[in-house]
Amino acid sequence: MNRTQSPFGSWPTPVTSELVVAAAVRLGEVRVDGDDVYWSEGRPDEGGRTQIVRREPDGTLTDLLPEGMDARTAVHEYGGAAWWVRDGVVWFANWADQRLYRLAPGGAPEAMTPAPAAPRGDRYGDGEVVPDGTGVVAVREHHPVGGRGAIDVRNEIVRLAADGVPEVLVSGPDFVVAPRVSPDGRALAVVSWDHPAMPWDDTVLRVRDLASGVDTIVAGGPGESVQEPRWQDDGSLLFLSDRNGWWNLYRWTPGGEVTPVIEMNAEIGTPAWQLGSARYAVLGDGGIVFARWRDGYDGLGLRAPDGSVTDLEVPFSAIAAVARVAAAAVVVVAATPTAEPGVYRVEIADGTPRIEVLRPPRDLGLDAASISVPEPISFPSVDGSGTPRTAHALFYPPASGDFDGPDGELPPLLVMIHGGPTALAIPALSPQTQYWTSRGFAVVDVNYGGSTGYGRAYRELLTGTWGIVDVADCLAAARWLGDQGRVDPRRLAIRGGSAGGYTTLAALARPDTVFAAGADHFGVADLEALAADTHKFESRYLDGLIGEYPARRDVYRERSPIHRVDQLRRPLIVLQGSEDAVVPPNQSEMIVAALRERRIPVAYLVFDGEQHGFRRAENIRRALDAELSFYSQVFGFPLPPEEGIEPITVENLG
Repeated sequence: MNRTQSPFGSWPTPVTSELVVAAAVRLGEVRVDGDDVYWSEGRPDEGGRTQIVRREPDGTLTDLLPEGMDARTAVHEYGGAAWWVRDGVVWFANWADQRLYRLAPGGAPEAMTPAPAAPRGDRYGDGEVVPDGTGVVAVREHHPVGGRGAIDVRNEIVRLAADGVPEVLVSGPDFVVAPRVSPDGRALAVVSWDHPAMPWDDTVLRVRDLASGVDTIVAGGPGESVQEPRWQDDGSLLFLSDRNGWWNLYRWTPGGEVTPVIEMNAEIGTPAWQLGSARYAVLGDGGIVFARWRDGYDGLGLRAPDGSVTDLEVPFSAIAAVARVAAAAVVVVAATPTAEPGVYRVEIADGTPRIEVLRPPRDLGLDAASISVPEPISFPSVDGSGTPRTAHALFYPPASGDFDGPDGELPPLLVMIHGGPTALAIPALSPQTQYWTSRGFAVVDVNYGGSTGYGRAYRELLTGTWGIVDVADCLAAARWLGDQGRVDPRRLAIRGGSAGGYTTLAALARPDTVFAAGADHFGVADLEALAADTHKFESRYLDGLIGEYPARRDVYRERSPIHRVDQLRRPLIVLQGSEDAVVPPNQSEMIVAALRERRIPVAYLVFDGEQHGFRRAENIRRALDAELSFYSQVFGFPLPPEEGIEPITVENLG
C-alpha cells in the first residue's frame, strides 16, 4: 500500500468529531432481573440523558424511560446508582427534579417522593428493594430551603414504602452509602465516613440491627477504605478493603471475625467517585468472578470454590461492572484497547470463559492500522521531597493506515491527565484519544503518583503534594519520551479536565516547564476559591491533597496557578461549562482574564447548560475541533480541509 507523507497533526482521518459523538453512548450500571438484563446508556445525541435499556433472553431490546425522563442522580454531584430493578419494576431518580420514580411493566413512571421544596432539594440513589419487596432503602441527600451550602446538606439512609413516605434508618455521619439489607431483613449494612476523609481514605462498614438500632463495626477506620458490601445467603457479608495495601475481598460472619477471601497485589476496588460500584459477583457454586487492576490494565479473575485464584483469558482491559446472570455466568460492561465498552455475558465452565455479546460496542469502521493501542510504560520521577521513584503511564503512538510524518521528524506529544485526581487512566478504545493519534499526535495518559490501580501507598503519594507530585510525573513523562526519541521535545502539549486541568495549569505556570502549549478543560485556577466554593462531597478533599484551610492558606496561594500567572508564558485554550457546580466558571474566568491582561495567547470557550464535563453532542464536537484548531495555529500545521473545522480565535497570537 502506498503511504503519504504529511505533517504530524494534519493527517486526514475517519475519526472526526462527528464520528466521536455519532451514536455514542456512555454505558453505565448493569442489573439482572430474572432472565432479563438491564443497563444504562448516556446518550449525547439526546441531550446527554441516561436511558435504561432492557434485554430479554431472545435479544429484544426496549428503552424503558419515556421522552423527558433521565435516570441520573445528583447525590455527591457525581451521582451513580440512580436506578434499580426487581420483578420487572424499575425505580429511578429523575435528573430534572431528583424525585424517585417507580416504573411498573407496561405503565408510566409514578413519583414515589414529594416534589422538592428547593430545586433538587432531596436527592436519591444507591438503593435496593428490601427482601420482602415491600419497599426500598436508598441514600437520601437533603438540601434544605435557604441552606448555607455544603454545611447544611444532610446525607441519610432512608426506607421508603409504597406510599413514598421516607423513614430515616441511618443519620449522623457526614456520608452514608451502600445500604444493603440482609436476606432475613433484620440487619442493614452501611458504609460511612466523615470529613475530612474521602471514601478512598478512611471509611467504616457497620451492620445495624434494625430492631434494636445497635451497630456492629465490621471493618474500617483510620487508614482503611472499605466499600461494596454484599450479603450472602448464609448470612455472611462480603466487602472490599485495602487493609493490606490493596483493595481486596474479605468476608465477615456475624459473631465471628473478618477473614480474607481474595488477597493479591492488585486492586479489585476503584475510587468511589460515584455510587454503586460492582466489581465482583458470586457464582452458584460459591466461586467469585472479579475485576482487578494490575500494571495499568484491568482484567477478570476467578476465585474457585477451593480458594485458588486464576486470571481469566478475556480481551477486556477496562471493566465498569460485574453482575451474576446465571449459576455459572456473569454479565459485564467492559471495553478493550480496540473496542469501546459493550455489554457481554461471560460463561465460566471449568475456568474457561465463553463470551456472548449482548450489546455490541459501536462499529467505528476503523482498520487495525489506524487504531493506537496503549502501551504501559514506567519511567523515573521524584516524590514530593525529591526522592527518586517510578511513575506510570499509558503511551499511544501515532497510528494511521495511510499516512506517515515527514522524514526526520518526530510527532508532537499530548500529555493527558485524568481527573480526580484520585482516579486512573483507562486503557480502552476512546475515540477522543484516537481523534488525536490518528492525526499524527502521540499521546501519553499519565498515572501520576496519587492515581489508583497501584495500591494504597502509590495513591497516598499525593497526600499534601497536589500540584507537586502530579506535575513532576507529567514533566517526567514528557521528558522521558523525548529522551527516548519517540516524540518531538519542542512540541509538547499538556491537556486535562477538572483536577487534570489544575495539573495542566500548574505544569505550565513554572519557569522550567517543558510544554509549548496547554488545554485546560474546566480546571482549577484558584485553590482558595475552590475550598470556599464547592459542594459537600469535595468540600474537605483539599485537606488531604494540600492541607487544612485556612490554616495552610499560604500553601493554597503558593500552589494556585492564578498567583503564578507571571510564569505562565505558553499559549492556552480554556473550555468551561456554564453550570459547573464542581469547578465553577469563575475559576476559568480568572485565569483567562489574567492571561489577557498579560497578552499571553489564549482562547476561551463557554458552553451554555453544560455541567462538569460536556454531555451534549454539539458541544463535545466543538470542544475537540476547537482544541485541534488551537494546536494547528500554535504548532503550525494545516487543518484537514475536508472536515470543515471552524477555526477558533487565539487572542494575542502572532
